[in-house]
Amino acid sequence: MCGIVGASSYRDVVDVIISGLKTLEYRGYDSAGIAIQNNSSIDIRKEAGKLSRLEKLLTRSPIAGISGIGHTRWATHGEPVTHNAHPHDSRTEIAVVHNGIIENYQPLKNMLIDKGYVFKSETDSETLAHLIHFYHQEMTFSEACHKAIRELDGAYAVAICSLSEPDKIIASRQGPPLVVGIGKNENFVASDTQALIEHTDQFHYLEEGDIVEITPNSCEIFNGQGEHIERPLKTVNMSADELSKAGYKHYMLKEIHEQPTAVANTLQDRLGDTGVSSEFITAETVELLQRVKQIHIVACGTSYHAGLVARYWLESIARIPTQVEIASEYRYRNPVITDDTLFITISQSGETADSLAALRFAKQAGYLSTLSVCNVENSTLDRESDICLLTRAGPEIGVASTKALTTQMTVMALLTLACAEIKQIDASLRKRLLKQLRTLPGLLNQALALNDKIEHIAQQIVIRDHALFLGRGQHYPIALEGALKLKEISYIHAEGYPAGELKHGPLALVDKEMPVIAVCPNDELLEKLKSNIEEVRARGGELFVFVDHKGDHGLSDAENHLIELEASGEFTSPIVFNVPLQLLAYHVAVLRGTDVDQPRNLAKSVTVE
Repeated sequence: MCGIVGASSYRDVVDVIISGLKTLEYRGYDSAGIAIQNNSSIDIRKEAGKLSRLEKLLTRSPIAGISGIGHTRWATHGEPVTHNAHPHDSRTEIAVVHNGIIENYQPLKNMLIDKGYVFKSETDSETLAHLIHFYHQEMTFSEACHKAIRELDGAYAVAICSLSEPDKIIASRQGPPLVVGIGKNENFVASDTQALIEHTDQFHYLEEGDIVEITPNSCEIFNGQGEHIERPLKTVNMSADELSKAGYKHYMLKEIHEQPTAVANTLQDRLGDTGVSSEFITAETVELLQRVKQIHIVACGTSYHAGLVARYWLESIARIPTQVEIASEYRYRNPVITDDTLFITISQSGETADSLAALRFAKQAGYLSTLSVCNVENSTLDRESDICLLTRAGPEIGVASTKALTTQMTVMALLTLACAEIKQIDASLRKRLLKQLRTLPGLLNQALALNDKIEHIAQQIVIRDHALFLGRGQHYPIALEGALKLKEISYIHAEGYPAGELKHGPLALVDKEMPVIAVCPNDELLEKLKSNIEEVRARGGELFVFVDHKGDHGLSDAENHLIELEASGEFTSPIVFNVPLQLLAYHVAVLRGTDVDQPRNLAKSVTVE
């Protein structure tokens, strides 16, 4: 989950690498470092902590050069201290940055110690630097890198530089993503295109096992068998402005407020006068969906919650049996796959390691087809799935996912509607669902207008150490997501529960110190949920109730902290209710003084198991 940037140019690349690392800090911020090479030395600067500490070090102790590599770390092997920060070097002649886990590092390390190499860190990554140095004594830099990389087991993205060839960067991936940026008299490698978008819009996406060698004027790519190969050159349309905070205090707040636009973009050209358009699914996909008898959805974290909501829609509306599983669990059991089952993977980044592993299993396991819902075009998930439905959320920098989830649910609503059309489910129901999707951006805007009221409520929750979120039906996953957001960024312990499960255990936790946040749509489960609310009140719990104001909900503001919003409808309700819970988590975190965009111990793109 670390971030890598490398550059080979005819200009000083220090600022290029540092600016690239700034856009990748969402991938890890335990430490940061840079190695710059020239004709006489490889100069390394690194610091524990966030990138700003490295920038201060470079001000005190500047370096310059036309080629180099940089890294921002999410710690795996070795605690997040300076001597474990990347880059790692071998005798100041080879420097390496690494994202992932080298599973066989220990026997390699033992061999290198026997050969006289001294290790300065507790990381698995340093092993690669010494291994390349060891082989480089008998062969070229390129040959040494290829040989050493082929000996690695596990997941890795690496970038390497050598004093022997100061204008060359060699990089490789097996698992975590790596892209090659093609410029004019300069070339780059990075974990993500957005790290390089200020310098180029032309990219090669490396496949599993690829090794690339770049200089200012050349780019050679080799596949897993060591054969020279051409990868397509893709144009990425992204502006640097999309990566800025645009005047907001935090990326997360900006991304919360971008949700109406993100949903409008996701729906654009995908809705026709009477249903889903061919812009959303092709004729071939329609033919495939006609055969689907069952769906398996696999995802992680927030994306898993999107899958849980989608299960309610696919079963209740399209009448397709649907299972939803956490990818890291799905990988290690032996699922029963019936005929004509569609496999769906949901991921914001398209690089989530467990989800990709599940997809690769699915492609060999007898599923009818594989479909992904993803925010990043040309990501590994996009390239390896039979069908990919893009969410069009735009770049999401805040580690806690907001607009990615909202657009994932929007895409799954579109898919549900498409399945209902194919199965000729009740036309009046489909017409109502279509209308709901058209009104969704406006309803999200209305929900955002609750910001000030939610900020006031946050002042009452910030002093608590625990919180309980309740929901029923398709709003139970929204309760799970609300709890996840609160714990992610405020560090308050929070749990989401089906409200009907209160009396089966969680009610024991309820007292006057336990805030209970209830998601209360005005639907067929309203009376059941009101009974659960009374159970909490009878035990002295303090209630914060988010309720649909349409109709007579019968809840009193005198007895509850009531937040009313317009959120009626099968599709719109769970999506809209999610927004005030995001705002609640955000304001509680701000009041607690935590790092909203980069919460401790987490990273945005989980590319290791």
